[in-house]
Amino acid sequence: MDQEYIAGPEDGGGADRRRFIALATGAATAAGLGAAAGCSGGAGHGAAGTDGGRAATPDGAAGKGGPAGFDVKAENAKPGHADWHVTKAGPARAIEGFADKVSVLPGESFGLHVSTTAPRFTVSAYRMGWYGGARARLVWRSEALPGVRQPEHTVDPATRMVAARWPRTTTVDTKNWPEGCYLLRLDAQGAEGQRFVPVTVRSAASAGRTVVVNAVATWQAYNRWGGYGSYDGPSGGYASRSLAVTFDRPYEYDDGAGLFLVYEAPLLALAERLGIPLAYATTTDVAREKRLLEGAAAVLSLGHDEYWSPEQRAHFTAARDAGTNIAILGANCCFRRIRLEPSGLGPDRTVVCYKSAYDQDPGFKRGQPATVDFRSAPGADPESSLLGVIYDGYPVDAPYVVVQPGHWLFEGTGVKAGDRFAHLVGVEYDKVDTGFPTPRPIEILAHSPVVCEGRPSHQDTAYYTTPSGAGVFATGTMRWVEALDATGDGRSGANHGLDAKAGALTTRVTENLLRAFAAGPAGRSHPAQDNVKAVYAGRATP
Repeated sequence: MDQEYIAGPEDGGGADRRRFIALATGAATAAGLGAAAGCSGGAGHGAAGTDGGRAATPDGAAGKGGPAGFDVKAENAKPGHADWHVTKAGPARAIEGFADKVSVLPGESFGLHVSTTAPRFTVSAYRMGWYGGARARLVWRSEALPGVRQPEHTVDPATRMVAARWPRTTTVDTKNWPEGCYLLRLDAQGAEGQRFVPVTVRSAASAGRTVVVNAVATWQAYNRWGGYGSYDGPSGGYASRSLAVTFDRPYEYDDGAGLFLVYEAPLLALAERLGIPLAYATTTDVAREKRLLEGAAAVLSLGHDEYWSPEQRAHFTAARDAGTNIAILGANCCFRRIRLEPSGLGPDRTVVCYKSAYDQDPGFKRGQPATVDFRSAPGADPESSLLGVIYDGYPVDAPYVVVQPGHWLFEGTGVKAGDRFAHLVGVEYDKVDTGFPTPRPIEILAHSPVVCEGRPSHQDTAYYTTPSGAGVFATGTMRWVEALDATGDGRSGANHGLDAKAGALTTRVTENLLRAFAAGPAGRSHPAQDNVKAVYAGRATP
């Protein structure tokens, strides 16, 4: 490798990662926190249960639900409901909640645990998608339910894990809910307050489909509800971080939506607008279900998918080696090795990641893999062997520079070599570095100069193909999915200053990608043409 692995700010200060969230999402809850981040080469950084009722079932809610019968085009032809947003969040803790299952199969039920200062509240289930631009459809709304302020959270003294040990408030039945990604909106009645609770109605199988994978382990790692997350505690220091985090608590960011709205919803809307056959899962589902990806046409890792279990990585790799295409539509993917453990509410609800304190992990002492960065000892297994690219640092804000305009993914964009797209590289980035395990042939499409805390480097967008025929595409920038929604001239500062030019580029490339990947092993019709040496000519060979 052309640079030594050095522990970066992600391993040295929680305030840096709170600043990271502010830079990456613009989340109000994180804005202004922390000191300047660093950039090291190759481093990361109630009441008894009541029936929810079926008081209102909007038109078209019934669906076939089963894997073979689900029709994305038909679903998105139904009327959407653009009023799904949280517009009256109200004061902190006015209302908030979590589901006791991260995902369910169609027709399964789950428990909802809600705390509110209001006397009553309702639950509205919105299926997220395209819907003519509305981006959501209301599939169910509860009757008014009694509100209760739940007990304070607990903090485990050994791991500093925050848990909301709240009694179940209501049971939600997903009968007639189509597969997909859902935001449940909690609406306080008699007082101001709204919050989201995400849940996935997952697909039982994925053969012939493109699998959208919600990066829920990463959402939870960055969740600081209760004052602790995987990067820091109330003091803001790395030493006070949680060594394990649980889904048994609400999400703090984006009014309870976690990282879904910035890093996943724009891609979901585009994929559903195209009408390609889709399947839906979470990272915990992929880890648990060994055969879930069997026969899938493609699998999509979205904008920020940092925390992976060894099982999830093995199942992605097996799918690739069987001919399933993989798209990494972000950066800093597959960086942290985690272990999934149960909570009191069910399996796979605790995300364990000790990082630099791995030798203190009881699981590691029992012989389980160290919960450190994949590229780090013990058991180093750099993520580049799957992704083609490897994480190189943050924070950056740089133009995206095209170097391979004739590539099939740029078809219809009109780009030329050297074309630049302002702000599209950020806030984290990846590159091709053959000092780490790198599949070949690999083709670099964009090669963008960056300066990360004074260190010159490059961001790469890359595509490689395998003997199985699978194609693997990695954007190399975290802003790719966010850019799908970019409009205007960027002067408003929205979407990190990304403009309509970046929006048009990323939209067209993603359309080309999704259509080609949905058609089967992309490497058979679009084999990669290795150009690493040519791209890096005159620079330090990666």
